[in-house]
Amino acid sequence: MQGYYLTLVTFLPVLGMLAILFVPKEKAEVAKVIAGVATGLQLWVAVMILAGFDRGASGMQFIEQYEWIKTFNIEYFMGIDGLSMPMVLLTALLSFIGVFASWNIKKSVKGYFALFLLLDTGMMGVFVSLDFFLFYIFWEVMLLPMYFLIGMWGGPQREYAAIKFFLYTFAGSILMLLAMLGLYFSQDPHTFNMLELMNSTYGRTFQIVVFLALFIAFAIKVPIFPFHTWLPLAHVEAPTAISVILAGVLLKMGTYGLLRISFPILPEGTVWFALPMAILGVINIIYGAMCAMAQTDLKRLVAYSSINHMGIVLLGMAAMTKAGMSGAIFQMFNHGTVTAMLFLSVGVIYDRAHHRNIDGFGGLASKMPIYSGVVAVAFFAGLGLPGLSSFISEAMSFIGAFPVYTTLTIIATIGIVLNAGYFLWAFQRIFFGELNEKYADIAEINGRELFTLVPLAVIVIFLGIYPMPILGLFTNTVNSLLEVLQFGGGMAMF
Repeated sequence: MQGYYLTLVTFLPVLGMLAILFVPKEKAEVAKVIAGVATGLQLWVAVMILAGFDRGASGMQFIEQYEWIKTFNIEYFMGIDGLSMPMVLLTALLSFIGVFASWNIKKSVKGYFALFLLLDTGMMGVFVSLDFFLFYIFWEVMLLPMYFLIGMWGGPQREYAAIKFFLYTFAGSILMLLAMLGLYFSQDPHTFNMLELMNSTYGRTFQIVVFLALFIAFAIKVPIFPFHTWLPLAHVEAPTAISVILAGVLLKMGTYGLLRISFPILPEGTVWFALPMAILGVINIIYGAMCAMAQTDLKRLVAYSSINHMGIVLLGMAAMTKAGMSGAIFQMFNHGTVTAMLFLSVGVIYDRAHHRNIDGFGGLASKMPIYSGVVAVAFFAGLGLPGLSSFISEAMSFIGAFPVYTTLTIIATIGIVLNAGYFLWAFQRIFFGELNEKYADIAEINGRELFTLVPLAVIVIFLGIYPMPILGLFTNTVNSLLEVLQFGGGMAMF
């Protein structure tokens, strides 16, 4: 089962975008339907790819490779392995959900959904590209619609948040471009083919310099301290669905880039920088949790929790053990589903109360019992409760890191306590205690909102009980990557 599935899953949203451009302005509802159909078909194709994916293989699958710009040896080269597959599925799922989370958009509806679909294509393209030039194009394509989606449909400080996001990400893109050119000209003949770059040998100094350039580029996206300052503001100002995409998918592009490009192409540079990566991961865990503890805005609290959880991903990656690497990749997927639930939950209450002040609520459980139950699942998944998906990925990350970075891992576990503290504290103040009389007639969560939240809750609970449907996707890929890091050789298994 090969065909053109990756091209289809990547460019279906663009077809939807083009269709939306021909919709008359007065028929805004049609644009929403088209976006829902386009992302629904994309999700269906992603599920078809998952059904045909060979879990026993460590190499690339569904390969599409054609000459594109022959003069410079640039190819239209797509393929997926166990690292890509969970991200393809996550991107398709959250994009589909994001359309329905955007259903109450009233301003420039056509423009919003057209940009949303373009953003979807940019994200998906990053996860399926095997030519570095193609990867870079999709990386940049994603930047422009996100800038406008925040800057035009965001909150009061939307312009500042959008510009800050753009400048940080664009600075990282410049470093990535320089690193990409360095790798391209280091080959004879010159090539952007990632698999050929993985099979090449580079000098130690070259690897360190290129790795650092790529690390900063990807660290901005994760974001890793101290490149994180754009994230809380962007989250707070962005519309709910864009916050879901930003935390659920875009942050993963940073860690995915490290695992797809930096680790296998530059193994010596990766090993050289492993300890600093682990330290930065621990800083993210503690710093993110402490910042979250200090927040009174619920959306800002969730934003800082992402910094905390992505620190766990970085620590697991830096350990370079099977458990650590597997936990990190699984945490990337789990964080995507959990943080999507969290931001969608914040959007539900904001649409009713028109504020996100944690101290401004109280006793909502008596008026919104269904909503309270859904939020409880999201919060407990966020704090890593056993039986929910995040617990397994976080535990694996710590188990993998402990033998390599014992002291750092012990310090990092403080973040687990802080993590539980800010989630439980927020839940107690919003849902328990005396009911705020201002919300005596507040409406319960509706069917459309449940449609966006319930599937994610089912995934979180199911993978917390039986994680193998996702864990089994990347076992062989992790083994191959670890072999490369151990011996610093070529990517023969890829």
